[in-house]
Amino acid sequence: MQSYKEHFRIALEGMGDRLHFAAHSHHLWPDVTRDAQLACWQDGAALNDAKWGRVFGEVVPETQSHIARILSLPDPGQVVFGPNVHGFLLRLLSCLPSDRPARVLATDGEFHSFSRQAARLVEDGVISLDLVACDPFDALESRLTQAVRAGGYDLIYLSQVFFDSGRVLPGLERVVAAVADTATLVAVDGYHGFAAVPTDLSRIAGRVFYLAGGYKYAMAGEGCCFMAVPPGCSLRPRNTGWYASFSTLAASDGRVAYAEDGWRFAGATFDPSGQYRMNAVFSWLDRLGLDVQAMHTRMETLQHQFLQALGDAGVPTLNEASLIHVGRPHGRFLTFDVGSPASAQSITETLENAGVRIDARGSRVRFGFGLYHDPADIDTLVSRLQRTLTGVSV
Repeated sequence: MQSYKEHFRIALEGMGDRLHFAAHSHHLWPDVTRDAQLACWQDGAALNDAKWGRVFGEVVPETQSHIARILSLPDPGQVVFGPNVHGFLLRLLSCLPSDRPARVLATDGEFHSFSRQAARLVEDGVISLDLVACDPFDALESRLTQAVRAGGYDLIYLSQVFFDSGRVLPGLERVVAAVADTATLVAVDGYHGFAAVPTDLSRIAGRVFYLAGGYKYAMAGEGCCFMAVPPGCSLRPRNTGWYASFSTLAASDGRVAYAEDGWRFAGATFDPSGQYRMNAVFSWLDRLGLDVQAMHTRMETLQHQFLQALGDAGVPTLNEASLIHVGRPHGRFLTFDVGSPASAQSITETLENAGVRIDARGSRVRFGFGLYHDPADIDTLVSRLQRTLTGVSV
């Protein structure tokens, strides 16, 4: 297996002999992102206000094209950028009816950017929220489809890959097809899917809002989140910023105007360095001949090696019985349920002290795999797990 460590020289030097297996959270950045960050600074310093001509004339269209290619979107112009996914969620929510509590459907496995905001709106009666349980997972698609077909929802919000398990939502296209009311907004949280698992949105791009960003698997860091907006969308979010229509700021009919493309969901002034970094990453991957499928296949190989070695080593608590997604499609990380939040915290702290960085969500610990890992890293990881966790009371 080819090693790509040379492309992560700066980040790996910073890690020293520690192992970074939290690659479902903050990926290590490839060296090309440093050059991109400096290029953004140079443009800002040399061009000052004129930098926005380059940002919107060159940098942003390139990022849109990369994203559209990766997701098989029909129109790159439908991709709009913002500093975080939460901002796009707020704008979607601001499109819902305001004369009654809006009806929202989601699962109980959504990330905090949705679950916290939704719970707060429920407290004030702004929305009503129906949650479909993720478990038992084998019947999730059936439960979701049944709920969707019952109708009456203003917004349906679903994860492509669940953050607390790594499991891929089964039958996403079928669930979307079951939404009969065209007035129902359908949003997909793709943060753990984008650049992690092969994703073809071509058949549902006209129906769903797809939200993701560069912080995780795109290896581009913070501040470069995006939403793919269905072509022809005419919604007028009440939560709106002046970037939502540069060309109509001086509209004279007294009605707030919006862009005709995805930028109708834009906010206001943002830091464009994330777009510079994301362009650098995807151009670099193109030069290496690596697409999402090739990277996904590589990660599956490393995950299989890890699980095989883990079984041979007999590491307590981390075994097939505690693995969340045995035999199911999953993303770039493996998740083990170790029984309690206290046990999960104990394991992560023990491993951090042993030079292994992972993380936990509730009673589950997560091991993420990145392009900077190779088979030797897996051997070292399992050796440290065996040495540090054997005999540890959790």
